[in-house]
Amino acid sequence: MNTKEIIKYWLKSAEEDLKTARHLFGSKRYHHCLFFCHLFVEKIIKALVAKKTKEPAPYGHNLLRLSELSGIKFSKEQLDLLDEITSFNIEARYNDFKFKFYKKATPNYTQSYFKKSKEIYLWLKQKL
Repeated sequence: MNTKEIIKYWLKSAEEDLKTARHLFGSKRYHHCLFFCHLFVEKIIKALVAKKTKEPAPYGHNLLRLSELSGIKFSKEQLDLLDEITSFNIEARYNDFKFKFYKKATPNYTQSYFKKSKEIYLWLKQKL
């Protein structure tokens, strides 16, 4: 794939994951909603990495690492948010963390981070 196709792939996939997160929130599947928040933010950043580097984004899920490669200037607050969203990938996936994460993923917590995730997603999408 060329760079334009790679960006289009990541953007389309991110948009689908945002829809899925919205559906999961509405279904009260809060921990899964947060996992998909991570996915749609990760994918929009990978689109930006591809745009900047003209190469496919590297494998990996650490949003702080990917943000460094994107060439985007993030505020301290945004980096803190990306760090928290990165934890949704690990905590929702592995049994060691999963049960503690279920308790963390309350309706209010999930609503807050779903909103914040959408906001940073939309901000990043404007940079494509």
